[in-house]
Amino acid sequence: MTSIDTKCVQAGYDPKNGEPRVLPIVQSTTYAYDTPEAMGDLFDLKAAGYFYTRIGNPTNAGLEDKVNALEGGVGALATASGMSATMLAVLNLASAGDNFVSSSNIYGGTYNLFAVTLKRMGIECRFVENDAPAEEIESKIDENTKFIFVETIANPAGKIADFDKFSQISKKYGLVLMCDNTISTPYICRPFEYGVNVIVHASTKYLDGHATSVGGLIVDGGNFEYLGNPRYPLFNNPDNSYHGLVFAKDFGNACFITRARVVGMRDLGAIMAPMNAFLTVLGTETLHLRMPRHSENGLALAKALESNPAVEWVKYAGLENDPDHAKAVKYFTNGYCAGMVSFGIKGGREAASKFQKALKLFRIVTHIADSRSCVLHPATTTHRQLSDKDLEQAGVPANLIRLSVGTESAEDIVNDVLNALIESQK
Repeated sequence: MTSIDTKCVQAGYDPKNGEPRVLPIVQSTTYAYDTPEAMGDLFDLKAAGYFYTRIGNPTNAGLEDKVNALEGGVGALATASGMSATMLAVLNLASAGDNFVSSSNIYGGTYNLFAVTLKRMGIECRFVENDAPAEEIESKIDENTKFIFVETIANPAGKIADFDKFSQISKKYGLVLMCDNTISTPYICRPFEYGVNVIVHASTKYLDGHATSVGGLIVDGGNFEYLGNPRYPLFNNPDNSYHGLVFAKDFGNACFITRARVVGMRDLGAIMAPMNAFLTVLGTETLHLRMPRHSENGLALAKALESNPAVEWVKYAGLENDPDHAKAVKYFTNGYCAGMVSFGIKGGREAASKFQKALKLFRIVTHIADSRSCVLHPATTTHRQLSDKDLEQAGVPANLIRLSVGTESAEDIVNDVLNALIESQK
């Protein structure tokens, strides 16, 4: 199974003779065993299997294995949301007194997690502009730095990570490179091929694709050497809760995802519901069909916006004159850039409100990456907790409109937006 199209449909679940063709929903918290020794081996991590759904569930495993196959990793962990995936991944590397470096051009919820919540826990985030020179990024790194964080396609700024730059810096300092691949999905970009070590997803978005299931995923690339690296004592020191095992030694290149599951998920419990995993698996089965359509519709709309008098600027890397277009060509499959189109509307907040009210096909929802087109004004919704200064730093000016372009007719999509723009300027 080599084609990603086939993996979207078939990977993750291989029914044996007489078993259900479709991944079953295992709606059980517990699993029965014949002997206490068998159960004990599971708790000691000496045997593989299921004993409590907080740690693992067969339905969740089907989703984990599918997305892991799509990304090309060594293991994955399904979580309750994209935010919990990011939180678990961070805490798998960092403790109080540690720090990490992150692009400031990231999703507003992630920005707040990094700038506020983790700060209260004693973990410092040092922000840099996505396009900052290597020297500036390196100046943020010290002996307590644990990783660098980027988004493949920044939500909603639309900027694309320079994987070559961030990967070179990470390797130079022996740091994990972590990437949120939510907007591009592994169908458009596979960050492990460009030096990323850990990927997180909000599976709520394109992986589900139908706005039915909140969820997240962590995927381990298995391409980072934790053993002997002094930056990572959590992987090199004996873990007393597992009789002194050393994760980097005992689990090799899968030590990150193993520890995330048996320590992070064990203690924090942010597990995905099996029903949500089942629905997300159904979504991924059409990922290879939906992402080209999202991208084609997104490009058609971005081109229509370029020359519109009510538009100050358009951000979509699929446009040939976009500053990130060369990165899209370099890192993305067939140049696809998904369906998120951001633009600046003339007239600021007032015009943004008129525009949203005038739309017919697009609906105002706190969501993105749905088969149905939707719209949001981040400055008054997802990013409203940020000051004007923070908005600018995050690449989300007050006049930014984020359009999530669905899989409807491109003509209908474009006409709806153009008609609403006319109303916005009255």
